[in-house]
Order: sequence, then C-alpha cells, then structure tokens
Amino acid sequence: MQQKTENRKNYVLDTNVLLHDPACIYSFKGNNVILPMVVLEELDSLKSREGLCGCQARQAVRELSKIVEGKAQQSIQDGIALTKNILLKIELNGYHNMPEFADELDLKKNDNRILLTTLSIRKREPENATILVSKDICMRLKAEALGLQAEDYENDRIVLDDLYRGHAQATLPSKDIDKIYDDGGLPCPKRIRLYPNQFLLIHAKDDPARSSLVRFNGEKLVPLQFENRSAWGLHPLNLEQKMAFELMMDDAVKFVSVTGGAGSGKTILATAVALEKVIEQRAYRKIVFVRPVVPAGDDIGFLPGNEEEKLRPWMGSFYDAFESLMYCGYNRKPRKNCSEDNVSVDSIIENFKSTGVIDMKTFTYMRGRTLADAIVIVDEAQETTPHIAKLMLTRAGQNSKFIFIGDPTDNQIDNALVDSRSNGLVYLVERLKESPLTGHVTLSQVERSPLARLAEKTL
Repeated sequence: MQQKTENRKNYVLDTNVLLHDPACIYSFKGNNVILPMVVLEELDSLKSREGLCGCQARQAVRELSKIVEGKAQQSIQDGIALTKNILLKIELNGYHNMPEFADELDLKKNDNRILLTTLSIRKREPENATILVSKDICMRLKAEALGLQAEDYENDRIVLDDLYRGHAQATLPSKDIDKIYDDGGLPCPKRIRLYPNQFLLIHAKDDPARSSLVRFNGEKLVPLQFENRSAWGLHPLNLEQKMAFELMMDDAVKFVSVTGGAGSGKTILATAVALEKVIEQRAYRKIVFVRPVVPAGDDIGFLPGNEEEKLRPWMGSFYDAFESLMYCGYNRKPRKNCSEDNVSVDSIIENFKSTGVIDMKTFTYMRGRTLADAIVIVDEAQETTPHIAKLMLTRAGQNSKFIFIGDPTDNQIDNALVDSRSNGLVYLVERLKESPLTGHVTLSQVERSPLARLAEKTL
C-alpha cells in the first residue's frame, strides 16, 4: 500500500539512531522512515556483540522483525504502512547513482555509503524534504558539507539546565514551620508547586536566622524521618546528602536517582544505605550492584575469565566505597573492630558474595531476570540509553528498591549513543518525577577532599 507523499518528509536513519532507541521508527509521525541497506548490514554485524551495543542491536532487529512479520502482505522495499501514518522503507544502496561524489567519499566506509544513499533519495524525490538523522556529530557535519539536511535524534532529549533537581527554597512564617513539626505536617501553600518527595528548604520570614528542611509527601510538607540516623556508620555531611539519604532510607520510595559530580558522595551514600538495609535491618535479602560496561577500548566480551572476573575492574567504585565505610575514610569515625582487623576488603566482599548478600552484574545479563527482595544500585547510569534504563527498571520484583546514580554531564559520558541530554539517567529523572514511588536529588557539593573540591570547581 503506497501512501500519498504530499508534505511528507523522508527521514533516513543512521545505524546509531536505532542503537540508541530501537523503537525510534515510531517517532516520525506522518512521514517516511527510510533505512539504507547498509544500516541493516551494520545491525546484523553488531547483534552478536556483547555489552550495551549488542543488546541494543538485537532489540532493533527484533523490532524490525515484528514489523515485517505483521505486514507480510506488504513489501518493505515499496513501503510498509505503520501506525501514526508512518511509511517504513528499506532503501537499496543508491550511491551508484551519485558519480559526482565518487572521488570525495570512500565507499568502503559505511557512513559514506549512508550519505550517498541519502543524496540519491533526495535526487530521486526532490518534492519531499530528505533529512539524515544521526547521533554522530561528525556524520551530521559531513552531511551538511554535502548540502544535506541533517538532524540529531531529539525525541528523548532533556534540557540539562532545566533538569529536575529534587529540591527548592521558600519563605514562610515561623508559625507555619512550627505546625510542620507540632502537627506532623502542613498543607503545601498553593503558590509553591512541588513534586512528590521533593524537598523544601524553608527560611523563616520573621526570623532570618531560622531555616528548616522538610519533604513534600504528595499532600503536605512533613519533617524528615531519618534526619538523625546513620547508615553503616555514615552520617550525611551536607543538606543535599541529607535529602539523598532520606530518600534512600525510605522503603516506600522504590526508585531513587542521585546525580552529581565526582566526590559528591553518590556511591558511598548508596553503598552505606544498602549495607544498613540488608545486613543490619534485614529489610532486603541482598544487594545487587549493576554497572553498564562502556569502555574506551575492548568491551567486557574481550576480557579474560567469567562474568565475575570480567566485572571486577569495573566495580572499583563500590570496592572503594566499601573500604571507606569499613576503615573510616569518609566520616573519620572508625567502625568498631574494623580498623584493627587485618582483613582485606576484597575478602570481606567475596564472603558476602559467596553467601548471596552481594551480587554484581552488568546490563548484558539482565534481560528476563526479576530482581525481588533486593536493593539495586546502578552506578554510572548516565552511560545507559533510555531504552536500557527502562529495561533495567522493568526487572523490579516484589520488595525491591532501585538507586540510580551518575554524573550526566558530557565529560562523564563515554557511550557514543548518548549525551548529557539523551542518556537514560536524565530520562528517568524527568519522566518519573511526578510519581510518589520515586525521588531525586542533585548533589552539588564535593566532599571527597579539598583537592577533589578544587579540581571539580576549577578544572
């Protein structure tokens, strides 16, 4: 079934768009979505890889397979009609029709073959705007140099400057502050718009020296529950850490996201709360540490050993946090009987792992699993795509709590499929902020050391 082409645009998708969002085809309402044959070839070669890239490639192939199988009576070369008035086509390599660019672009490179195919489509259909969509800025620059219109995939991008921070400030009379503590809560003034589990730093209107940190529970402003508590010997060091600690300690908040720069305390807070909840309180059966493996060189599939041995180099942040908690590197208050023992951190963690108290995983092995009765910490969550972040959260079983931590700035992202505005961490923060099951805090203060604080501020 051929659809009318009036006012329709041709969106030619680069392979990295499908890797970023395997369901991206459905984001181009009322237009033609065209996949060059070389894109299918790249997906086919990537689908057997381990790690995030292979996972995303397999999911993209499954999405395309569902489309083709569901429209068996239609030809994908002529176009398959989808919902939202979308027409999906596979474009045979058309660069042979573009001899004028043969000397400028090396046809052995897949990117150049995609560019020439896009040029061929534009030449064949001058009445329709033809746009190349790519996550690769170099690809977009080359396209523009050739006179092509090129765009980034913007469907799930978040404006980082407007990212929800999880806390706000307001001025109220002292009598209202008293009501929060005397009556157990105060209806939130209509002029102050807050999301569930958002924190409010209140300054007393009639007493400049008085302030109070409270939380909005979805109905009213209430006092903090865990303000004077510690976890595994750790006490929050600043107001922002108090907020994150409050959310992590509250079992009613099933998803907690914490963003912040290096040394702000994300990992050690999450690790301390997890140890407290599992070992001391027995609120959960085990701790699951998860980290996306996004290397600068070879990925996890090329490292020697089994999954556990491959993961060890990537889990350094958890081992460092555990060591600080055991040997007083953070609050400078030694835990009892720890500083005198000559037991290595590695041996303690290995003992916890052997008894099932601690489990360490990568996203590669998460599909089909259910994580129940567990507190799950996802480190470096800014490396995930929105699709992978969603996949991780859908693993949640009964009595589970998920804590996503990371730094969503561009200089902390090694995954070529995402950036500061399109990664899975900021995606979850924005999409889930209205639910009473979730909470978020942005940490801005560096507490690791004065030197770390200096480096974070000035370099």
